[in-house]
Amino acid sequence: MKLHTLLQSIPMIQLPKANPEILNIENNHKNVQQGCLFICISGLVFDGHDFAKEAVENGAVAIIAERKLDVNVPVIIVKDSKHTMAILADRFYNHPSQKFHLIGITGTNGKTTTSALIETIFSNDQQNTGLIGTIYMKIANRQLETKNTTPDSLVLQSVFDQMVSENVDAVVMEVSSHALVQGRVNGSDFDVAVFTNLTQDHLDYHHTMEEYRRAKGLLFSRLGNTYTKPKYAVLNADDPATKYFMAETAAHVVTYGIETPADFSASNIKLGNTGTQFTLHTPEGKHEVSMKLIGKFNIYNVLAAIASTFVSNIPLSTIITSIEGAKGVSGRFEVVDGGQDFSVIVDYAHTPDSLENVLKTVRQFAKKRIFVVVGCGGDRDPSKRPLMADVACTYATNPIFTSDNPRSEDPMAILRDMEQGVVGNSYEIIPDRAEAIKKAITSAESGDIVLIAGKGHETYQIIGNKVLDFDDKNVALQVIKER
Repeated sequence: MKLHTLLQSIPMIQLPKANPEILNIENNHKNVQQGCLFICISGLVFDGHDFAKEAVENGAVAIIAERKLDVNVPVIIVKDSKHTMAILADRFYNHPSQKFHLIGITGTNGKTTTSALIETIFSNDQQNTGLIGTIYMKIANRQLETKNTTPDSLVLQSVFDQMVSENVDAVVMEVSSHALVQGRVNGSDFDVAVFTNLTQDHLDYHHTMEEYRRAKGLLFSRLGNTYTKPKYAVLNADDPATKYFMAETAAHVVTYGIETPADFSASNIKLGNTGTQFTLHTPEGKHEVSMKLIGKFNIYNVLAAIASTFVSNIPLSTIITSIEGAKGVSGRFEVVDGGQDFSVIVDYAHTPDSLENVLKTVRQFAKKRIFVVVGCGGDRDPSKRPLMADVACTYATNPIFTSDNPRSEDPMAILRDMEQGVVGNSYEIIPDRAEAIKKAITSAESGDIVLIAGKGHETYQIIGNKVLDFDDKNVALQVIKER
């Protein structure tokens, strides 16, 4: 694509005299090759403007920047290079997200499970699917690793383009609050936007719950104002933030819930340690559902998936069959079975609300003691640390506080923050996570339950500037075998 053709998507831009062929777009100078358009992005650590000369040396034929640069290729000055990058990426890849059905999911908890359920339902409807999320990325039948929950706009549009070339019919993706604020999904034409819940998390970045809520609201406010192509906002009626999102969007609003009247709801709920049963209420009537997923929090995930796929014109019979056959997601209330006579569960719960949900579920079928191994991440919102500890002491009989990706912080300082919320309570502190898991499992007796919370599917531990191999499931299995 010629540079002038690409720049036509940017209003009030002064076109340079040169009009080279643009073969690719990059924002990392190390990846630049001949014929590339280089976009200078000012990040938290590096400023792309400082590497413009290296980009030219590597083959960049034009540069997008926010200030003048001393280079011998055309430099197009823009107000916001991140915003411009999203527009140019969408244009360069010929608006890929308009060529398939796109569902975005935002919320504090439940995004990964809900997206996996939706992807399964579309697959069972014989549709070719794509998925972008925390654990992995899927393009048709290929599974790829992912670095962020939501990639930046340049990577995202490139992935969308690959999905189009592989004839993907429907794409479901997790949309983080960081991604919304940073414009990573700008240019993405969502057909359905889903809200799971809003509880305390990421306040190190957003500072207040109001700002966190506003960030989530961007997904719904950007659904568009026309009704030629139906757009749907699927909202959790039981969450107070839903009223805010309703006011933010011009899309058709569809609700789901348990406690509040909604378009899709569940009643007659029966929770067990091997599955869940409930009566599903839909615009097409009532249906009895029996699923393998455990816990009330998973009913919310299931209702969100049902509502999202229903408005996407999937037959309700296919939806229910898919839900009843679903086995869950790695690291989400995942049972670790090494032949022991007590239960070991690994879960990603890393917020006060998600930890409370999981522990409440455990308590419903616990016969004896409940051990919980839990910590809080370093260089992240410190205000949730005492809250996490309080939840652990409230709902578990044997809380063990430990490390969870301390990063650059002193692990003991994090644990001292946690202790502030449980003064006078009974708990143990074991900074070494492997030792904490070992203590819980070796202490457990027949009928007890051990919950290892916080890391879920993660296979690493970040200590200082080192990323070390660490998998809660593998550590737990090893200790069980040693017993």
